[in-house]
Amino acid sequence: MNEQKILINNLETNFKIAGEGFPLLILHGWGGSSDSWIKIQKILAKEGYKVICPDFPGFGKSKTPFEPWGIAEYVDWLADFINFQNLEKFFILGHSFGGRVAIRFAVKYPEKLKSLILCNSAGIKHPLSIDRRIFWILAKIGNILFSLNPLTRFQIGARNILYTLARRKDYLKAKDVMKETIKKILADDLLSDLPKIKTPTLIIWGQKDRIVPLKDAYLMKEKIPDSELKILTKVGHSPHLEVPEKLTEIIIQFLRS
Repeated sequence: MNEQKILINNLETNFKIAGEGFPLLILHGWGGSSDSWIKIQKILAKEGYKVICPDFPGFGKSKTPFEPWGIAEYVDWLADFINFQNLEKFFILGHSFGGRVAIRFAVKYPEKLKSLILCNSAGIKHPLSIDRRIFWILAKIGNILFSLNPLTRFQIGARNILYTLARRKDYLKAKDVMKETIKKILADDLLSDLPKIKTPTLIIWGQKDRIVPLKDAYLMKEKIPDSELKILTKVGHSPHLEVPEKLTEIIIQFLRS
């Protein structure tokens, strides 16, 4: 395993590279990093693949962008990273947020991809459910109430509790530029991009995913031509951490088919 740093558009980018063979690029999820894919990377490297896993700007050991980014900026950054690696044709795997970037990349640069793997991929924007509407109403009311004296000292604690209950921990943990970045990312609906994917695609999903619902897996299977779906029973949003051996087995089977 070799870890390196390079400059891409004045942003220091950290990445890990392991193995020799046909290249496979792994894109981690929001709040993650290349560290969380080390076990998968090592197994795939032993199976004869050159596995490259970068830290997205704003995550891991890579520097944070100077201004808020959307998916388009991450795709442009990825294209520059790939050019640096001199990759002509490769496999790409995107998990969660990494799946968003992989989807848009596959649409923009289909000639680059041998095949695409989407693992518990985010990207489909749903109408606000009743509980989400209630959450935003409470958030607005809370902002007004806790901006008044003597309640200002409770504002941060109350906001933390509310976002935790609503499972919006990614937004809660994000700071400054990344807080605005996640807002831009979540506002972008990739549903219309899915039928434009012309690359053979494997969709892998944890049945118990409470972050990105299983119904999104079926919708992606329906919308993406030449795609297949594998569901991991009793697994949540992070198969690479929960069942790395099983996940790797499915990935290798697909890559060799």
